[in-house]
Amino acid sequence: MDSAPESNEIAGGYSGPKKKILYYLKVMQQAQLRDLAEAMKISKMAVHKHLAVLQERGLVESIEIRKGVGRPKMFYQLTNDCKRVFPKAYNAVAVCALDFIERNMGKEGVEKILRERQSELYDKYYPRLKGLTFDAKVKELARIRDEEGYIAESKKHGRQKGGGSGHILLEYNCPILEIAEKHGEACSTEVEMFEKLLDAKVEATHRAANGDRVCRFEIQNNS
Repeated sequence: MDSAPESNEIAGGYSGPKKKILYYLKVMQQAQLRDLAEAMKISKMAVHKHLAVLQERGLVESIEIRKGVGRPKMFYQLTNDCKRVFPKAYNAVAVCALDFIERNMGKEGVEKILRERQSELYDKYYPRLKGLTFDAKVKELARIRDEEGYIAESKKHGRQKGGGSGHILLEYNCPILEIAEKHGEACSTEVEMFEKLLDAKVEATHRAANGDRVCRFEIQNNS
């Protein structure tokens, strides 16, 4: 997540600057006009014009927040309707398919299908992580997830209980949100895959499917 996304990473119909604003707000969650202007290296007036269009389309909203004494300050954030402009790895057809499997095979059938999917992803991810140090594995995993539309990054998290090194993996976009909201197995099997790939203890402390703004994973090295 080193730079704003290219034009093919957010749904079409939006100019480059507007896509960057959506991207930055997705990551920053809330930002003032000057924050966006500094990030995009353009004037506050130019940012304001793009924000006005995005507000008209119902993708961005402004709120006043008071911090300490003085007048409240204006911040911008994404609306719930903005979910549709970010990349989706699955669509409504996949949700319907899993619903059908659940009706006919129960939760066990859904979990089996999702485990098979995670096994495919494991085989895809593993060659890029093989032979790397633990720290490098976490960084590479974040890079892979970012490439797949999760808008991901990793951060060092100091020393963990037991003396192992720790990281936090953050995913600001959930391409499988529609599935995860109805079938929590998608989240639990994902954590299992991360643990297997990294040989680490992984805990999902925040989930977009639960209404959080970000998916947050605490990762502790087993060795």
